[in-house]
Amino acid sequence: MSQANKSTRQLRRERHEQMLRRYEKNRRRNILAKPGVHKFVVVLDNLKAGYNVPKIFRSAEAFGAAAVHLVNIGPFDPAPSKGAFRQVPAYFHEDIDSCLKELQSNGFDLYALDPAESTTLIETDFTDKSAFILGHEELGFSFSFDEHPEIKRLHIPQFGKVESLNVSIAASIVMYEYTRSRS
Repeated sequence: MSQANKSTRQLRRERHEQMLRRYEKNRRRNILAKPGVHKFVVVLDNLKAGYNVPKIFRSAEAFGAAAVHLVNIGPFDPAPSKGAFRQVPAYFHEDIDSCLKELQSNGFDLYALDPAESTTLIETDFTDKSAFILGHEELGFSFSFDEHPEIKRLHIPQFGKVESLNVSIAASIVMYEYTRSRS
């Protein structure tokens, strides 16, 4: 193996270790986070722990989310959140069923963004306590809608040829629509 390959791998390992330290530090600080001005929450169902998760925290902070629930999501670099990971309460779950059960017991209505659904985001009257579930961009949701008929499925109207939006963009749109409709 060449010296250049060794130093590239060493550099990647060091960057990964730095990311893990930032994540742990920010996760410890997250216990001091306070809910935003709105009562909605975002549920991230098995998303890749890359850039989308911290960007969704950034939008959640901007739109005043009460919390972000992370289901089966490992460590991520908090840097793209611009500090929002420390500001928005984060709740970590190992499976979707326990997360949904907790939210329902706390009075939340459940909504999932599903591009195949006919009901649009715009024509929906959200309740104060709304939980927006976002699935993995490639794999979708970790659950079957047949097993969870209480989840209302919605889609964001699109007029181009792409099949779906980036999950962090979709999350921002649903948070905006909730806050717009509640104003």
